[in-house]
Amino acid sequence: MTSERERVVQGLADDPRVVERVVERITDVVHRQVPAYAALDGSRLPEVRAIAAWALERLLRLWADDGELGHADLRRFRGIAAARAADGRPVQAVLRAYRVAAAVIVDEIAAHAPRLTAHDAFALTRQLLAALDTLSEVMATAYAAASEHLAGDRDRALRLLLDDLIAGRHASVGALTDRAARLGVQLPDPYCLLVAEQVDPDGGPYITLDAATGLLASLRPDTAPTGGASTPIATTRGPRAVLLLPAAVADVPKALRERGWRGCAVGGESLDRIAVAHRLAVDALDTAPVHAHHPERVLTEADAHVLALLAGHPVAAPDRIGRLVLGPLAHPGQRHLLVALTAYVDAGSATAAARALHLHPQSLRYRLRRIRELTGRDPRDPWQRLTLDIARTVMTGAGG
Repeated sequence: MTSERERVVQGLADDPRVVERVVERITDVVHRQVPAYAALDGSRLPEVRAIAAWALERLLRLWADDGELGHADLRRFRGIAAARAADGRPVQAVLRAYRVAAAVIVDEIAAHAPRLTAHDAFALTRQLLAALDTLSEVMATAYAAASEHLAGDRDRALRLLLDDLIAGRHASVGALTDRAARLGVQLPDPYCLLVAEQVDPDGGPYITLDAATGLLASLRPDTAPTGGASTPIATTRGPRAVLLLPAAVADVPKALRERGWRGCAVGGESLDRIAVAHRLAVDALDTAPVHAHHPERVLTEADAHVLALLAGHPVAAPDRIGRLVLGPLAHPGQRHLLVALTAYVDAGSATAAARALHLHPQSLRYRLRRIRELTGRDPRDPWQRLTLDIARTVMTGAGG
């Protein structure tokens, strides 16, 4: 190694502050220039930074020693390719990210070595070309093998797909759709994410995968659309079952009652936000009082948002929470029903509320029945009365 090459390598690889700056620049450029990486959420960027730091250090050391990629390097590249096959990020995008990163590293070397000799510059070029050629072949082969393995074990591959969705390990809806297509399935869209747990876990605190798939099988005839266009999926997460179902799901309360389970069902804005829906459902099950599950055993998306609001970390804006709970009751034409609801909640009884509004008690009871019909919530039930009260309060506060 020449003295100039040694100086450059030490300046770029041995100073943690310089390494951090270069890694951040690589991450930023890759994030901006490679579409599959531009769609990554913040939770995936630390992994990109870690790979960038390792690649920077290895390339500089190989250049310094006129070395070649070794078995350990190739093993790591194969592992990265297999992980990308699992999370649906195209191998072409991964290889482009490496080429972009290599260009950034060359720029950094040029900035640190204005007097680099032709010999050292040619050595760097050879090193880059050889490394990119080797890792392209190795990663493409490993990616194809991992993809074939995932597609071969379809049930396991579907569970891994849902596991990745729950964890937010997907670059984009496009990558997700491509992965589903390779498995020959179409994910439910719009979807319902059902998280279920045992009420009294006599046989142990955990729901087994067999039990989760059994629940899925009991719902599949009711949830499969005409022609079987979408594919429901089941997996387990800790002590709970997680099912990805079509939004028009039927008989979930009955299926849960038969098993002695309860759950929370949340609809989603888009498939790449399933992780948000899962967190919302899990938090709801963690914080809901026992009487919130009676009698249907299924907390709704509206219940989950109310519980998040009570816990101090609302996911939706107050006016949306109000609309989720109140439904048609939020329409200006139903204002008289909101007035009746407010009087009932404040007075504590239909008779007292009717008296306060100068109505006949039967008229007030009729309005309460209409509230139940329009919202699916019975104002006489303690939990449902609370959610209705919170919803009309936040709607009023939001100007609704």
